Amino acid sequence: MVSAGDFRNGLTLEIDGQVLQVIEFQHVKPGKGAAFVRTKLKNIKNGGVVETTFRPTDKYPQAMIEKTNNQYLYKQDDMYYFMDEETYEQIALTEDQIGDALKFVKENEVVKMLSHNGQVFSVEAPMFVELVVTDTEPGFKGDTATGATKPATVETGALIRVPLFVEKGDVVQIDTRTGEYLKRM
Repeated sequence: MVSAGDFRNGLTLEIDGQVLQVIEFQHVKPGKGAAFVRTKLKNIKNGGVVETTFRPTDKYPQAMIEKTNNQYLYKQDDMYYFMDEETYEQIALTEDQIGDALKFVKENEVVKMLSHNGQVFSVEAPMFVELVVTDTEPGFKGDTATGATKPATVETGALIRVPLFVEKGDVVQIDTRTGEYLKRM
């Protein structure tokens, strides 16, 4: 049991039969009246976000979230196939279950799968990936405005913004959480 006074970002709770994750929280101590905790909670099953307040003494059970390493094998039609690295069991997920989590992930890379009671609800890509730029406009000499960028397509098909000096065939490092270019390798 976790009291509302101990909430932190990323904490997953079971409240009224739903599994909710704390996205934001704020302890509020008004001049009059009792203190309370204002939160934003995300339902991990359907993705809905709810704003709720709790008394600091309210207690809720923590939801057990299982994280497993899985290798992304391939995509066929609307299904994505993964293999559990420990049991070698294959898992198939739909595009709806994955969203855009695999935007920067190549086949045979390892991802983290999050599940609750055996039901997968999220796939997390590695934080940083290195991908080859497959298409981009050439940079022009003298076009050196500070921080200038151009669009580029990487080998997974994702579109990112890169500095003008990056060319087709270059390997770039990308932060998968934000989709930002970090550096040329």
